[in-house]
Amino acid sequence: MNRTAFVGVAAGLALGWLGLPALLYVRQAQPLDFNHAVHAEQAGMSCADCHGFAADGSFGGIPPTSSCTACHAEALGESAAELQLVEQYVVPEREIPWLVYFRQPQNVLFSHAAHVVLAEIECRRCHGDHGLSTTLPPYEYNRISTYSRRIWGPRIAGGGADPWDSMKMSDCSGCHAERGVTDSCLMCHR
Repeated sequence: MNRTAFVGVAAGLALGWLGLPALLYVRQAQPLDFNHAVHAEQAGMSCADCHGFAADGSFGGIPPTSSCTACHAEALGESAAELQLVEQYVVPEREIPWLVYFRQPQNVLFSHAAHVVLAEIECRRCHGDHGLSTTLPPYEYNRISTYSRRIWGPRIAGGGADPWDSMKMSDCSGCHAERGVTDSCLMCHR
């Protein structure tokens, strides 16, 4: 291969590798900034205090605004986010339209109860230090699939140094293999 062809191929690959994610993903800010660290460290709350299970054992996910009302009937601190929470959501009793980072595709049946309660896996194993963050990262979603980038991870090739860098099927299968748990297709898919 001559030098010009090599440079052209290398430039095309680099442009595609760096440019494709910029074209493929859209960034969007959450409707409200949230400080997990203040709630976890200063208020002594755990993940389960807000992100609990529904009556059927499935995961309730994002807490309703009513769960904030007990402490935030009025602003406790002086942050702009807390004032916005009280004025725009708590007082008018409106739900916060959170953008969900970790929502799984429709064909995936995932039970948080089986993983958190039965297998005693910590939230951090899949979600990283999200529970200790002082600000929320921007929500990024794929223009084609509309799924959050948090599910697929930061790189097209997937995965990373930490288990929470992606939530691909290979990550789930790897964890099941480590723990000696079956990974039958019908166990997780419709």
